[in-house]
Parts: sequence; C-alpha cells; structure tokens
Amino acid sequence: MVSRIREARLRGLATKDAIRHGVVTTAGVVTSAAVIMVAVFAIFGTLSMQSMKQMGVGLAAAVLIDATIIRGVLLPAVMALLGERNWHLPKWLHRLPDLTHDETPRTIAGPAARGGGEPLKV
Repeated sequence: MVSRIREARLRGLATKDAIRHGVVTTAGVVTSAAVIMVAVFAIFGTLSMQSMKQMGVGLAAAVLIDATIIRGVLLPAVMALLGERNWHLPKWLHRLPDLTHDETPRTIAGPAARGGGEPLKV
C-alpha cells in the first residue's frame, strides 16, 4: 500500500490524492489476502490440540486487526495528517544508504524547500 502511495506521489499527485489512489488500488489485494489468511488460521481453531486452537484464533485475530484497523484506517489517516512531511527524513537519518532502484533521481519539493529539513532524495 505504501509503495503505491509513494509511486503516485512521485508521479506528481498531491499527498491526499496519492493516499486515495494507493488505498483504492490495493484494497482488493489486501482484503483478499486477509480473508484467505483468516480462513486458514480459523481452521486451526477447529483442531483438537489446545495450543493449535490458541495459535489459530490469535493469528486470525491479528490478521483481521491488521487488515482492517491498521491498513484500512490508521495508515491512511496518519499519512493524511502528516501531509508533505511523509516524504522527508530527519537529518540524523540521512546517514542511511540510498536504496532506490528504479526511480529517476529527483527531489520531492515541500517543507524542505521552505527551510523545514532535508528533502527526501528519491
């Protein structure tokens, strides 16, 4: 989901539009994967071993919470609240290696252009 949002942002969409695009384009995949995983883990809950039942119910609940609350609500909400700050690293993190592989090098303009920190090199 975050990769789709970042790709849309690099294509020039505004942050909120990029978030909307990323959520819409990945919702089907995330939901389908979550349904399959919850179904498989729920089957573990029907087994006779108590530890397998506990593991199945716990994993099913974890995947359901991750797919609905975390990826469906919290991630887009936090990214919308952060706005342009999503695309900037703190100065102390610029020691990290550049791991971009297929994007053309350019800088996303934003608060850094106004003096608010280093822009994220992509």
